[in-house]
Amino acid sequence: MNKSFKLTATALALALMAGCAKQGKEPAAPATLDSDAQKFGYAIGVDLGKSLQPVKNDVDIAALKAGLDDAFAGTTPKLDDAAREEIKNTIAKKMHERQKAERAAQAEKALKEGEAFLAENAKKEGVKTTASGLQYEVLTEGKGEHPTAQDRVTVHYKGTLINGEEFDSSYSRGQPVTFPLANVIPGWTEGVQLMTPGSKYKFYIPSNLAYGERGAGVKIGPNEALIFEVELISVEKPEAPKKEGKK
Repeated sequence: MNKSFKLTATALALALMAGCAKQGKEPAAPATLDSDAQKFGYAIGVDLGKSLQPVKNDVDIAALKAGLDDAFAGTTPKLDDAAREEIKNTIAKKMHERQKAERAAQAEKALKEGEAFLAENAKKEGVKTTASGLQYEVLTEGKGEHPTAQDRVTVHYKGTLINGEEFDSSYSRGQPVTFPLANVIPGWTEGVQLMTPGSKYKFYIPSNLAYGERGAGVKIGPNEALIFEVELISVEKPEAPKKEGKK
């Protein structure tokens, strides 16, 4: 979809919304959705409504309609270019500060919940805690050499939040993963080194040994403690550097 179409579609949908707002009513779907024009207009309205959710409390629909009317009529805008840019920057800053505050509150809540969970979990029979605060539970013990941080390992795993919500699983994809052990979160680097091939452990990882304040993607928020079930399939040692022959 090109830029001009997006702008035209947005203007159309906003004008329809503004008409409803001017009458003191909420935007409503047409009586029927029989024609292509009705379906198209409704589809645009739904898309637009979703896109405006982050700023819905910062937009005056009647004023927006006035801006559309002036632009369509070719009259001089009531706010010049500089003033329009200034107010957009002001609202953007407000949104950023609001999001920052919301994320800080989310991080504080997750940290407290994670600490409380791990404190109780440490009391469970079979759960061991390392000096770093990593907790682990042996589900199946394997045999062989322990990997080092310089090795590549092949594992199957499932990751969940402390509320049980699954966020990732190699089992679901039906394919184990191979990676350098030094290139993952600290809780994994430490924990997998406790294992031997054929082992299956359950790790309870504090946020500072996971993704910390930054979180990861959509599902892992800031300061989330994580739980992983990890099955170590194999260990691959790094190749020794080749010695140069005598010249």
